Amino acid sequence: MKMQITAVTSFLNAAITGLLLAGCAASPIAPPVVTEALKAPADQSLALVAQATGVQIYTCTASKADSAKFEWAFKAPEADLFDGAGANIGKHYAGPTWESAANGKVVGEVKGKDDGPDASAIPWLLLKAKSNAGTGIFAKTQSIQRVNTIGGKAPAAGCTAAESGKELRVPYKAAYYFYTAKG
Repeated sequence: MKMQITAVTSFLNAAITGLLLAGCAASPIAPPVVTEALKAPADQSLALVAQATGVQIYTCTASKADSAKFEWAFKAPEADLFDGAGANIGKHYAGPTWESAANGKVVGEVKGKDDGPDASAIPWLLLKAKSNAGTGIFAKTQSIQRVNTIGGKAPAAGCTAAESGKELRVPYKAAYYFYTAKG
């Protein structure tokens, strides 16, 4: 009898665990808490969250304000994108462009900016899609939020004339939230 109770208890524990895990997997993803300037439009819903790991690329150039001084000017991002399970789902590069491994892409333009809570990290952004191609989520994306940034800022000290044209690759991490039309 004790063996039957143990077997039933084990079965019930496994069943309850399975239901809890299924419930967690089915729960919707939530938008990040952001300032008003970074909120996605109300007619859009969150479709995907991707974690980015890569670099922000800067080039040493003459300052626009004073050509005798040199500074690190932003050139482009270069990052891999990962889903919640850690699988590589695409890449992020100049444009700014997000391209999925499944043949979809979106090019964005900045619509909102916030310095975020970490002064040593690149700012948080709201971007609007200016072009889409292919299929899948990226091809349907209308807005993108870049939040939870770590690193990526150019050195505040700038660069010198001797370094003119040199590239600097600064490691960064960020979360990207992709929004599509509600429907």
